[in-house]
Amino acid sequence: MLLSRQATENDIDPLVALVTSAYRGDASREGWTTEAHLLEGQRIDADLLTADLDNPHGLVLVWVDQEATGEGAADAIVACCNLVRKPDGVAYFGMFAVSPGRQGAGLGKQILAEAERVAREEWSASALEITVLEPRSELLAFYDRRGFTATGSFVPFPYGDPRFGEPLRDDLRMVVMRKAL
Repeated sequence: MLLSRQATENDIDPLVALVTSAYRGDASREGWTTEAHLLEGQRIDADLLTADLDNPHGLVLVWVDQEATGEGAADAIVACCNLVRKPDGVAYFGMFAVSPGRQGAGLGKQILAEAERVAREEWSASALEITVLEPRSELLAFYDRRGFTATGSFVPFPYGDPRFGEPLRDDLRMVVMRKAL
């Protein structure tokens, strides 16, 4: 059984490792969320994660393997997400990662449901918004099946900023998707 809680500064290193393992490098190829064919390098770094943790309008949630709680529990983080309350009544859902070995078992759906609950019940948000790399058709389909729709808007990939990885293509952009809550 998994325990969810708010992330702390003690979770930074395990979170960077988790997010990287879910999206980049050989470890990410074990799961279906890999971006290794699109980007190399890191997905997030300690400075970006610290900024997320310090955001007064945000919340980083982690899911910890309850059987590994106690000393060293931060190392047992198996999933995470970041929620940000925007001034327009919309909550942004990002940094969604599940350990590659635990993907495909429904954990991602549970995390998304919890993020929706927090946004709706605790923040009174009217919608949840995400961005997905456009070439990730399987991920776009995952969110579509969960009630998200493409807004027709795009966010450019931050080329030239190695904090987000090294692109292997020059045509990357992110699709903005939204779900009414």
